[in-house]
Amino acid sequence: MRTYLLRRLLQAVFVLWAAYTVSFGVLYMLPSDPATIMAAGGGDASTVTPEQTAALRHQYGLDRPLAEQYGTRLLHAVHGDLGRSVQSGVPVTRMISQALPTTLQLAAAALLLSVLLGGAVALLASWTRYGPLRQLLLSLPSLGVSAPTFWVGLVLVQLFSFRWHVFPAFGDQGFDALVLPSVTLALPGAALIAQVFAKGLRTALAEPYVQTALAKGAGRGRVLFGHAVRNASAAPLTLVGIMVGNLLAGAVVVETVFARAGIGRETAAAVTAQDIPVVQGVVVLGAVAFVLTTLAVDLLLPLIDPRITTTARRAVPA
Repeated sequence: MRTYLLRRLLQAVFVLWAAYTVSFGVLYMLPSDPATIMAAGGGDASTVTPEQTAALRHQYGLDRPLAEQYGTRLLHAVHGDLGRSVQSGVPVTRMISQALPTTLQLAAAALLLSVLLGGAVALLASWTRYGPLRQLLLSLPSLGVSAPTFWVGLVLVQLFSFRWHVFPAFGDQGFDALVLPSVTLALPGAALIAQVFAKGLRTALAEPYVQTALAKGAGRGRVLFGHAVRNASAAPLTLVGIMVGNLLAGAVVVETVFARAGIGRETAAAVTAQDIPVVQGVVVLGAVAFVLTTLAVDLLLPLIDPRITTTARRAVPA
């Protein structure tokens, strides 16, 4: 178990370093000049003099060699300093910490809904013996995956806000304002969970031990919930860890559609203004969320299937 945990921790550190390095390389290859954007203050860049640009470039170390900039920024990032916004001059960590609670609330609600909806569809499809209902339930995940998030959000706003006046269309105050955005963000994840979980349940229900239990008189519900669910949970649980990054990416669209404050709107504004430190800070945040979630999943998986740690020990050379 110790070797298994050590390998996962080393992988987590590598993922964080790779995310920071790749984002640094991609963002700094953009044709824009952060010093010019900063000097313009969001206004017309043609009014900025070369002297102003040179002074800001020297002040923020942008005139140093790229390798030196990378090493300095990486060292600062390790100590929690992600730089300052090019537009506002506010520290990126402060901007993220102020916008993060609203996005975390949305992501947590969407993740919970994804698990509940996806799990319910998969369990009902595996439990029912009515063929048409099973086929209908198994076709829902494909529809959920193919529907664009922004389209789902606009349809929900049109129906539940403008036509039926059940939930507010915009804003982030109160529980009512959270319902439509969380449902919009949850549907693609719920579809994926339903697909993977339903396939795992079908495989588990076809195992010889299940057929033996049914032959001995065990009820279908007891076999499904007592045996098949646990054996089919490893793949959906792993998928949940991967989904966290997708939820943060989806929050950009959802928060824009529903006019919610949060990381998504900060990211959209930073991309539009080519605010490199903010964009890189959001990329690092997504990597941290992905690493923490997958690490938690890696710790839970051996509890569901102890064979995982056995396989990990066999994979380590003697």
